[in-house]
Amino acid sequence: MALRSDRVTTGGLSAGARALFRAGGVKGTDFGKPIIAVANSFTEFVPGHVHLNTIGRIVCDAIWEAGGIPREFNTIAIDDGIAMGHDGMLYSLPSRDLIADSIEYMVQGHVADALICISNCDKITPGMLMAGLRLNIPVIYVSGGPMEAGRITVNGQVRRMDATDTVISALDPSHLGGQVEEVEANACPTCGSCSGMFTANSMNCLAEALGLALPGNGSLVATHANRKTLYQRAASEIVSLAKRFYFDGDASVLPRAVATRPAFMNAMAMDIAMGGSTNTILHLLALAHEAGVDFTMADIDAMSRQVPFLCKVAPATPDYFMEDVHKAGGVIGILGELERAGHVDASAPHLASPGGTLTGVLEQWDIKRSSDAATLDWYRADASGRTGAQSLSHNTLGELDTDRSNGCLRDVDHAHSKEGGLAILTGNVAEDGCVVKTGSVKDHMLVFSGRARVFEAQETAVHAIGTKQIKPGNVVVIRYEGPKGGPGMQEMLLPTTMMKAMGLAETCALITDGRYSGATSGLSIGHMSPEAAAGGGIALIEEGDTVTIDIPGRTIRIEVDEDTLNARRAAMAARTNPWQPVEPRKRVISKALRAYAHFAASADKGGIREI
Repeated sequence: MALRSDRVTTGGLSAGARALFRAGGVKGTDFGKPIIAVANSFTEFVPGHVHLNTIGRIVCDAIWEAGGIPREFNTIAIDDGIAMGHDGMLYSLPSRDLIADSIEYMVQGHVADALICISNCDKITPGMLMAGLRLNIPVIYVSGGPMEAGRITVNGQVRRMDATDTVISALDPSHLGGQVEEVEANACPTCGSCSGMFTANSMNCLAEALGLALPGNGSLVATHANRKTLYQRAASEIVSLAKRFYFDGDASVLPRAVATRPAFMNAMAMDIAMGGSTNTILHLLALAHEAGVDFTMADIDAMSRQVPFLCKVAPATPDYFMEDVHKAGGVIGILGELERAGHVDASAPHLASPGGTLTGVLEQWDIKRSSDAATLDWYRADASGRTGAQSLSHNTLGELDTDRSNGCLRDVDHAHSKEGGLAILTGNVAEDGCVVKTGSVKDHMLVFSGRARVFEAQETAVHAIGTKQIKPGNVVVIRYEGPKGGPGMQEMLLPTTMMKAMGLAETCALITDGRYSGATSGLSIGHMSPEAAAGGGIALIEEGDTVTIDIPGRTIRIEVDEDTLNARRAAMAARTNPWQPVEPRKRVISKALRAYAHFAASADKGGIREI
């Protein structure tokens, strides 16, 4: 099979293109090698991405060495933490589609043969995954790695922490000994994506579980020297995949051949077992759409009732961070426990396996079944524990955590709960479903009923929380924050963190058609679909309604009869501006945001563009 790039590197009509390639450092003897597009998301705005410029050079050098022609370019990247709590957050989710589009533009415009994506945080990894599945050329993903946990001494004891502790500490004088400035200075000590099971790390773990990234991608800390080996392996592998496809005709290496329905089911099982960010559901649904895979909220709902919760990580607990997940065997370790319990299909494809399936990956990389010294040492890689540590700056080794009874990763017999860390709820205010991170919900809150406090913007809800207008037993409703209504589906870590800091997280609930951060804890329910702006039932909740949430029963509803609900729906339809906030919000909605909103679907469809 001919290389795609032959169109711009062979024949007389390609003379001009070859001349331009030569100007970019390609030699005449290089033509005929596969051209590898290197999509790098380096930016100095995002701590998970500040080191990716260096990583890009490592990857490109390794591609040259493996017999390919690397052509690196950059994508945008928005840091959800910096964008949090203001209009900048409106741009976060829409950036996912721009990232996917920009990669498609660059690959198609220059007719690259294959693609390697260097990602790490927030919407960048899902955007890059969408692009690879859309293009369906050989692709592999490699992340910049998670941040080390922050460390602070409180009463003579070292306490670990993450970025959310900064906000909690600022609002709660008792938190971490009241050392507000010390917490802020040490909570994010190194480069890398946030240290707990937030969206970035969840998605990088999912890339590994889908079969499109190599072992260690999601869990090995950004500062460890072993990540250089990971980058070099990924670079060598993408050249190998390209040669297998174009020179040997092996279509099994294509992303849509790897990310099949069984792979999506495996990835979701892993996500549920580790209590990943609720945002992962939004992104997995979007990825399935790009891959043409029949994978829906119904599948997620069914799996959430079967797959146990095995790996509790910050922010669900202060005891374990991503550095601990790695020493427990990482993503492959989680998949190994699930496979032994019959919750994973090991025949699913995986790029890291010589045989092409997850079976081979588990045999080589699962620390509970592998005796390979190199594999065991790979997972012994630990955090340095130093503030200011740079990428690839140390070779610290710790002890493997193989305690499946009380360790970071449990086996099914010692699961935190028989049902997983994520769940789908439905009811008269979320007819098409909504999402809750059950791994962060206290047992006494699993069934909850409270008085609705209705807000039509995140800002007004935050003001009400901050001025102590929210009381125990309230259900805070934040609506018109969905993909279309926001627009952009804001991530709302601020209200949930404020609730926690003010001691309301265990006595109140929050529900929204927007989304929450992977850092969210407590009874926080997002992605309510259809969203308010699309005619969803959340738009019909009135101040003082009783909202009943039953996580074991998988339901959420307002306690009003159907006739009352229909009357409210008719009254809404008769309004001058139906399915919009009653009072205009102080938001600047640019042309870019209006364009996104015009095509955006509700969260149960992954917030995809319906074109």
